[in-house]
Amino acid sequence: MSVFQLDGFDLDAFVAATLAEDVGSGDVTAQAVIPPDAVFDGVMDSRDAVVVAGLPIAAAFFRALDPAVEIEILAAEGEAVAAGSDLMRLRGNARALLTAERSALNTVQHLSGIATMTRAYVDAMTGSGAILLDTRKTIPGLRRLEKYATRMGGAQNHRMGLWDAAMIKDNHVAVAGSVEEAVARAVRAGIGAIIVEVDRIDQIEPALAAGATHLLLDNMGPDLLREAVGLVAGRVPTEASGGVRLDTIAAIAATGVTYVSVGRLTQSAPAADIGLDFAPA
Repeated sequence: MSVFQLDGFDLDAFVAATLAEDVGSGDVTAQAVIPPDAVFDGVMDSRDAVVVAGLPIAAAFFRALDPAVEIEILAAEGEAVAAGSDLMRLRGNARALLTAERSALNTVQHLSGIATMTRAYVDAMTGSGAILLDTRKTIPGLRRLEKYATRMGGAQNHRMGLWDAAMIKDNHVAVAGSVEEAVARAVRAGIGAIIVEVDRIDQIEPALAAGATHLLLDNMGPDLLREAVGLVAGRVPTEASGGVRLDTIAAIAATGVTYVSVGRLTQSAPAADIGLDFAPA
């Protein structure tokens, strides 16, 4: 039974499916090269300075193939560690642990990469009062994990999916005929949270008058964002989105917006350089 709990995520099923994809009919290398009773003492470490995410998930891969494996997790989720830091020590059946190695490392590298990039964006916003949000720009099937990683980096989650808030964007407006009509239809449908994307100042008052509960200010520069925030005057939360990079987020966050959302946190984060090496105690 797994000990890592994440709402809406089945760790045991994820581990089983991932191992099935990688192992297939068997690890021919381990079976040919490693004696069945050989023991592996290993250390997982980070070659870069990273923010850690995914170690309990990695441990689940090892335990799936060697239930008797001894694992010591040496870093906390969300902890910033220096290059060269040990993250996990494990001892168990060599065949099993080496078969699970790639799946475990892929997961930790990907999630820690997301958490590390997220922390850099959070740090760049320090002092602004704005909150960093992720987006739905995730790898299919990995959304729960990737959004978990952004939380480990210090962000908050935006919508998890299409069901937990309405987000009216330019194509919705185009089909509905106007911002006002699109928002009014969402209000009539009984939707409580209605996020409206606006890319012009003149869309703000119609969206608010129709019942928007959150404005997404799309691809506006800092001067236009300040103007928009002044017009909204705290009536609803405001979110800056589009064109946000590490070198621009400080100026964007300083405009007074409530949130800044960044798709590249899950879309473009490089994998962290984390490895597993034979290291007898």
